[in-house]
Amino acid sequence: MYICTTQKKYTKTTVLNAAKNTISIKSIFLDFKEITKAGLAISVLFSSIAGYLLGVNDEHPFKWSVLLILSIGGYCMVGASNAFNQVIEKDIDSLMDRTKNRPVPSGRMSPVTALIVASLLTIIGIALLYTINAKSAMFAAVSIFLYTSIYTPLKTVTSLSVFVGAFPGAIPFMLGWVAATGEFGIEAGTLFLIQFFWQFPHFWAIGWFLYDDYAKAGIFMLPTGNKDRKTALQVILYTIWLIIASLLPVLGYTGQLFISPIAAVLVFLLGLWMLFYAVRLYQLRTPKAARTLMLVSVSYISLLQIVFIVDKFLR
Repeated sequence: MYICTTQKKYTKTTVLNAAKNTISIKSIFLDFKEITKAGLAISVLFSSIAGYLLGVNDEHPFKWSVLLILSIGGYCMVGASNAFNQVIEKDIDSLMDRTKNRPVPSGRMSPVTALIVASLLTIIGIALLYTINAKSAMFAAVSIFLYTSIYTPLKTVTSLSVFVGAFPGAIPFMLGWVAATGEFGIEAGTLFLIQFFWQFPHFWAIGWFLYDDYAKAGIFMLPTGNKDRKTALQVILYTIWLIIASLLPVLGYTGQLFISPIAAVLVFLLGLWMLFYAVRLYQLRTPKAARTLMLVSVSYISLLQIVFIVDKFLR
């Protein structure tokens, strides 16, 4: 009887310890996803993969090994930027409903631990991308530096932070091309330009529908600082610039980056779709209209990249 009771207690203790370990591993995994903003990182990574597929050719053939390294290194690059951002903004994040439950402001992860994670991701990401070529590693380092050291501190100082943040935000699409070819030329520059202009309507839409939450932390992302017609007008203007930049490859002046007239029509229609919702924001000036524009902008950039890729491999 004693042995049986002891065995039952031992079994129960073992099960409880196993459950705690499982919960602990699960919580660590979830915190890692949050500190690196996995959803955003994967979305950004898609841009790098798209740029890589656009860059491969007979001279620079497709390699699964390079794509894998680009994917892991690219995730580390974005994840490091997001982790550094959350360390720097831990006090600000605690003030906003959207961010107060993140690992650092909630106290689930110490700032030191988050800093170590960010540093390791930086080293691993840059080292991996360096194995592809030096330019890829350099652009990754520049992206992390701009996002962490300039964009993040400026967010509580001036709405021009969106302009600064557009530079690291536009690097991933271009980075894929550089990883494929080892070169930065008119092609990579055009990809950079497309995603650069895309940043403005996208982030101003976010700044609009999350205006009140950002205001709690003293962050004003909108160009005029207010949800007014002038801000909405700038959203329209930058959407038009985005459409123009997206159509440049059909003109034949962007080197090896080229799209057919049929693809150009599809890209133009995508642009009109986004422009329609930018105009709707100007007309309605509501959080709902801004949120809709944000969602459309995410779909726009992904669909545009798919059109570019499909057009290349079908020609």
